[in-house]
Amino acid sequence: MSTTFSAQRSVEAFSKTLDAVIEAVAATALISTVAVALLQVFCRYVLNSALSWPEEFGRFAFVWFVLISTPLLARRGRHISIEMLPRALSERGRRTHAATSRMISACCAVFLISCGADLVSQASYVSPALQWSYKYLYLAVPVAAAATLVFLAIETVPGFDSLRSSILATAAGAALYFLLESTIGHSFVGSFGVVAPLVTVAIGLMLAGVPIFDSLIFGTFVAFMPQGPLALLPVPQSLANSMDYLLLAIPFFMLAGGLMNASGITERLVALAASLVGHFRGGLAHVNVLTNTLMGGVSGSSTADAAALAKTLVPAMARRGYPAPFGVALTSSGSILANMIPPSLGMIVYGAMATVSVGALFTATIIPGLLMAATLSLVVHFECIRRGIGESEAPSSPTERKRALRNAIPALVLPILIVGGIRYGVFSATEAGAVAVAYAAVCGLAIYRSASAASLLSALRESVIETATIVAVIAASAPFAYSLIIEQVPQKMTALLGPLTSNWALLLFAVNLFLLFVGLAMEMIASMVILIPLLIPLLKSAGVDLVHFGVIMVANLCIGALTPPLAVLVFTAAQVTGTPIHLAYRACWPFMFGLVAWLMLISFVPVLSLGLVSLVGN
Repeated sequence: MSTTFSAQRSVEAFSKTLDAVIEAVAATALISTVAVALLQVFCRYVLNSALSWPEEFGRFAFVWFVLISTPLLARRGRHISIEMLPRALSERGRRTHAATSRMISACCAVFLISCGADLVSQASYVSPALQWSYKYLYLAVPVAAAATLVFLAIETVPGFDSLRSSILATAAGAALYFLLESTIGHSFVGSFGVVAPLVTVAIGLMLAGVPIFDSLIFGTFVAFMPQGPLALLPVPQSLANSMDYLLLAIPFFMLAGGLMNASGITERLVALAASLVGHFRGGLAHVNVLTNTLMGGVSGSSTADAAALAKTLVPAMARRGYPAPFGVALTSSGSILANMIPPSLGMIVYGAMATVSVGALFTATIIPGLLMAATLSLVVHFECIRRGIGESEAPSSPTERKRALRNAIPALVLPILIVGGIRYGVFSATEAGAVAVAYAAVCGLAIYRSASAASLLSALRESVIETATIVAVIAASAPFAYSLIIEQVPQKMTALLGPLTSNWALLLFAVNLFLLFVGLAMEMIASMVILIPLLIPLLKSAGVDLVHFGVIMVANLCIGALTPPLAVLVFTAAQVTGTPIHLAYRACWPFMFGLVAWLMLISFVPVLSLGLVSLVGN
C-alpha cells in the first residue's frame, strides 16, 4: 500500500513539474510575440524603417504557444466541450463517458504524433525572411501531442480513484488508432465520401460531450483515412498553418484585458457607472449594464466579463433587494456587450475566417453595441417596475462624478486607441493588441499603481490558457473547412438555397433563425469555425455585406450563450455566485425578448452597422 501511495505521489509531482515547464514555455512564447510586435511599431514610426521578419517570428512563436498549451488544456480539463449530455447522465454514466472521452483524446494524440512526425520528416522549405526551416514549425504538432498523451496517461479519469483508469483508457485509445490505421486506404467509410463521415463523426462527438478539439481531429482522421496516408498529412499541416498572424490579436487583447483587471480597473469602471446612472429607478441594475458596456471596451471576452462582474455586482445587488437570479440574468445578458464593443474576440475570429477587415468590424459594432446597452436598460426599467425593486436613490454630486471619471479615463482611452489606430492604419489589429498589452501594463504599474508582479503573472497565466482554449478549436477546424471546400459544399448549398439569394431580407431572416437554433447547443467559436465556410459564399451571392453579417453572426451566437441547454454565460455567472441555474434561466427570458428585438433591428437596418464604417472610411 505504501509503495503504491509513494508511486502515485511521484507521478503527481512529475505531472505538476511538466505542467509548470510547459506553461513557462507557452508564456515565454506569448511575451516574445508581444515584444516583437511592439518592436515593429517602434521601428516603423521612430526609426522609420520597418523590419521584414516580425510576422514570421510571430507566426512560429504563435504556433508553438498554442499547440504546446493544448496538453495543459487536457490536464486541467479546460478544452471547450458541450456539456449537455454529461450533465444528464447518472454518476455511473458520467464515469463511462469520461473514460470513453479519454480514449478518443488518446487516439487523437497518437494520430498527431505519428502523422506530425511524418510531416516534419518531409518538410523541406524555409521561411523567406528568417530562413527558418518549417520542420521547426511543424515539430510543435508531435511534441504537443506527445505531452498530451503523457498527461492523459498519468492524470486519473474523472470519477475514478486510481491511475489504472487513465492508463487503460489511454492504452485503449492507442489501440483504437492502430486498429483504424490498419484500414487506411481500404476502409468502407470511403464509400460515403469525405464530408458525410467528417460531419457525422465530428458533430456527433461534439454533441456527445467529447472536447471539440478532439472531436474535429478524430472526425478528420476517420474521414480522410480511406484516401490513404498522403491524404492524412494535410491534417497536422493545416493545424499549424491555420494559425494566421491576425489571430495573434486574440491572446494580445485577452492579455490586455487580464492586465487591466489586475490593475483594479473593474472597480473604477463600476464607480464611474454608479456615479452616472446609480440614481435612476433600478440604479444598480443600470450600473450593471453601463459597467458591462465600459468593460466591453477593455476585455473583449464575454465569459471573462460575466465571471468578473458577477463576483462584483450580483452580491451588491442582492444586498439592495434585487433577486440573485435577476442579477445573474442581467450580468449574463450584459456580458454580450464584450463582443459587441471593440475589441471583440468574436469579430477577430470572424475577420480572420471570412477575410474581412477587423478595423471595419470593430467600427461596425459601435452603434449596435450602444443600442444593445439601451435595450437592456429599457428591459431593466420595466422589470424593476414590474417586480417592485430598485427604488431611486440620491444622485452623485458633480464632484463625485468628476472624480470617478478622472479615475476611469485611462481605461476609457483604450478602445479609442485601438479602433482609431486600426481604422486609420497606424497599426494592424495584431499590433493594436500588443499596444493594448503595453498600455494595460503601464496603467497597472505606473498610473493606478495597484498591480503587483504576482497579479500580472496570474493574468499572463490565465491568458495563456484562455487563448489556447479558443485558438485550438479554430486550428482543429481547418481540416474541416478544407474538406468542405474540396467537396464544393458551399457551392452546393448556394445552389440549393438559390431562391433565397434573390431576397436578402428573407435570407437574413432564415439565417437568423438558423443561428439562434445553433446557439442553443454550440459554443460561439465552434459554431463560427464550422458555419463561416458554409455561409459566406451564400451571403456573397445574395449581395449581403460581410461586415454587416459579421455583426449579425456574432450577435446571434452570443444570444445563444444565454439559452439552455448550453447557456455558457448564464452557467458561468450562476456558478460564480452560487445561484440555482434553473432560476437564472427563468430570469433571462425578459432580456432574451429584448435582445431578439434588438437583433431584428440591426439585421434589417444595415445602416446601423455600416453607416459609421462609411463615415470613417474603409
